[in-house]
Amino acid sequence: MKSDGTERLGFLLHDAARLLRKRFEARGAAFGLSSAQWRLLVWAVKHEGVPQARLAELLEIEPISVSRLVDRMAEAGWIERRQDTTDRRVRTIHPTDKSRAVFAEVKLLAAELYEEALAGLSPEVRRATIEGLTAIVENLSAGDASTDAANASKDAAA
Repeated sequence: MKSDGTERLGFLLHDAARLLRKRFEARGAAFGLSSAQWRLLVWAVKHEGVPQARLAELLEIEPISVSRLVDRMAEAGWIERRQDTTDRRVRTIHPTDKSRAVFAEVKLLAAELYEEALAGLSPEVRRATIEGLTAIVENLSAGDASTDAANASKDAAA
């Protein structure tokens, strides 16, 4: 029986994500932020005023862990925690000028890393790869309770 390689899909996706994350962490270490802190910073910059509880969902970590992460990042001057204007029980997360400045550098770092990852692929294959991965996310998100997480992935990539 001849295989088209689809049985390796999960392993390939996992390995590609792991290797991207590992390279990013190594290059991003100069900024002094952990992987979880980078992820939070990206959400805070792209979605200013996101409720802290929503961040826990988007980052797929427990609310108490997000709270501790936010505490550390606020102390270091990366983000600000503010009271929501319509619901005083809600805390919203806002980037500081420091995080906005670093975010611009991080976008350049990510672009370099993506170029490295896609090296040797023609423009057509690059487009097909992105379209294929987008379709996979959409297929697995359809009717799933984690649709918000998939949409969050799209938002983060934008």
